[in-house]
Amino acid sequence: MGFWDWFLGNEESGAPVEPTTPAPPTQEDIQAALTDMEALVTGGRVPAPVRSRVLRVTSAVRKTLPRLEFLGLGSYDAYSVIATATDYLPQAVGAYLRLPRDWADTRPIENGKSSLMLLIDQLDLLGATMDKIYDAANSTDAAALIANGRFLQEKFGHPSVPSQLTPPSKPSVTSSNPLDV
Repeated sequence: MGFWDWFLGNEESGAPVEPTTPAPPTQEDIQAALTDMEALVTGGRVPAPVRSRVLRVTSAVRKTLPRLEFLGLGSYDAYSVIATATDYLPQAVGAYLRLPRDWADTRPIENGKSSLMLLIDQLDLLGATMDKIYDAANSTDAAALIANGRFLQEKFGHPSVPSQLTPPSKPSVTSSNPLDV
């Protein structure tokens, strides 16, 4: 029972209320968030450097989504991909867009950097992180390819370049007959 319930004389129902946790975003939710973000930055509301960086991030997330299982669905990296699409990227761009353009693009606010420069730094960080996570998601298959190559080298030999096939040489025949030339 809260203070106002006590103060106003409201009684509790007696049933404990379980806190609800929101369901994790679905693939469709994530794709929709990426599409919304791309539409937001392609409408001319942001400078070209922001647009290109946002599109880099959304592209890396889209490439990584089908491979999340290779990261482990409950892993920190998988969470980071989902949070980037649904939270980190929209929050960063949204905060920038809520500021007046002339102020955001010119006024230094931290360490001599404007809001625009801070946003670009954040987008570069997100882009580099998403690229690293994409590489990690692909490393399982890349490692399997390397292991298979090593197995084949051990099993069938070590040629690193295709062997040159040389035609068999003709046996030399020497004849004592002077007419056989």
